[in-house]
Amino acid sequence: MAVTEFLPKEYGYVVLDLVFYCFLNLWMGAQVGMARKRYDVPYPTLYAIESENKNAKLFNCVQRGHQNSLEMMPMYFILMILGGMKHPCICAALGLLYNITRFFYFKGYSTGDPMKRLTIGKYGFLGLLGLMICTISFGVSLIRG
Repeated sequence: MAVTEFLPKEYGYVVLDLVFYCFLNLWMGAQVGMARKRYDVPYPTLYAIESENKNAKLFNCVQRGHQNSLEMMPMYFILMILGGMKHPCICAALGLLYNITRFFYFKGYSTGDPMKRLTIGKYGFLGLLGLMICTISFGVSLIRG
């Protein structure tokens, strides 16, 4: 198969990290669904209004934790896919770091205290920074031939 000849075999770790993030995202979405029932926030309401729902802040924190993960997903995916072509093991390790910190970001946010998202979750940006460096390295190597 042509793709397996082009990509290093270690690229499989990059692929598995991306799939792991997909499962994490599905789990976060399920948590939002359960929070809808728990805090009485019907569809299609995206965010609850505090004057109409005493649990609005609790629901909104769960929703925002998931929403932020969705906002970051395209950047994370493209950095993993491209950077992993040259640095698959490094990107896989950075991706795993990002996935783990994203879990804690969501769990912290879901407590209702938005600052708790940063306890461990703040280290996810180190993973993204590393992925950016790997992707820049890949781009430079393409230009240099």
